[in-house]
Amino acid sequence: MNKAYVPIYEKVALTIEEAAEYSNIGQNRISNLLKEPRCPFVLYVGAKKLVKRKEFERFISENIEI
Repeated sequence: MNKAYVPIYEKVALTIEEAAEYSNIGQNRISNLLKEPRCPFVLYVGAKKLVKRKEFERFISENIEI
């Protein structure tokens, strides 16, 4: 069964790798941001951490330094 390809900009949630590719921010930095207690864009799926794309975009646009 072939998995349908969904472009990153259409996904609701991204893996850390996809978020890094999408934003040009390193995977380690994104991982550290996801560990912050009030991170507005983390989504837990079991033990897996995903990045809520729209909230991540908003976070980037509202900050001048991360």
